[in-house]
Amino acid sequence: MKSSQRILSLLSITIITAVFFNAIQKPDTTITKNPEPDPETQTHKTYKIKALELPENLNLAGERVPIEIPDVRERMERELLVNTYWQSNGLLLIKRANKYFPILEPLLKKYGLPDDFKFLALAESGFIDETSSAGAAGMWHFMRTTGREYGLEINDNVDERYHIEKSTKVAAEYLIKSKERFNSWTLAAAAYNAGNYGVSKRLETQEVDNYYDALLPNETERYVFRILALKEIISNPKKYGFVFDEKDLYTLEKTRIIKVDTVISNITHFAKKFGMNYKEFKIHNPWLRENKLNNASRKMYEIKIPIK
Repeated sequence: MKSSQRILSLLSITIITAVFFNAIQKPDTTITKNPEPDPETQTHKTYKIKALELPENLNLAGERVPIEIPDVRERMERELLVNTYWQSNGLLLIKRANKYFPILEPLLKKYGLPDDFKFLALAESGFIDETSSAGAAGMWHFMRTTGREYGLEINDNVDERYHIEKSTKVAAEYLIKSKERFNSWTLAAAAYNAGNYGVSKRLETQEVDNYYDALLPNETERYVFRILALKEIISNPKKYGFVFDEKDLYTLEKTRIIKVDTVISNITHFAKKFGMNYKEFKIHNPWLRENKLNNASRKMYEIKIPIK
């Protein structure tokens, strides 16, 4: 009897083990089944790239975009499509815009520049601290020569192209002078990319007087339309498929200003006095490029300290 029970027990274990391994090895057709394709395409039936309808009221600083001109329409559609369907980049720009637009908007108003030019700054730098291949730097992507020409301090120790308030003031001065020269904010934006002389020369040679009739370098051909596309998408994010909550957006810490007219021999030690580490200090004061402030001239500098 005991021998029979032992045999039955072993047989039961063998059967259960075989069933178990068979279940593991058998593919789950509900998981591995290929998604149902659209009979008219090679993609999944829910995957669609939708053509975008251009708004009729597109404008830059109140200057209308003539989308009834076929060439203008194609160029505008290109930038709107690229910036809509490059979804990761678009969402990052929306998140960063929430961080820096509140700083830029009152500055643009203060210096007499239309609010739309905050989108030019975004198009220029993406609001990230990177130097272009040509050497342009800061939020407004100034070249060293242009920045110095307009009074910014630029050297290895201090680079005010990275100073938001000071560089915005200079950008406003440059753009307002361009507007006075061309009598057009749209051409002023184009000249920010190609230079006043470059744009002026091409207008003269081609005997035209506006951006949309001129044949300009390829980068400048796209430049204004990129600004317009960012304006349209960021002003109407849900319309273009960008869905997010308020908590998803980036914000900048509130700061207070302290004035310094002396040498700072070690920024790491200086920052610690105010409850910051070196990285935190540089996030709020990126115009200080080294771990010191030379300040041999005893110039008065304003340094931002987070309010904690």
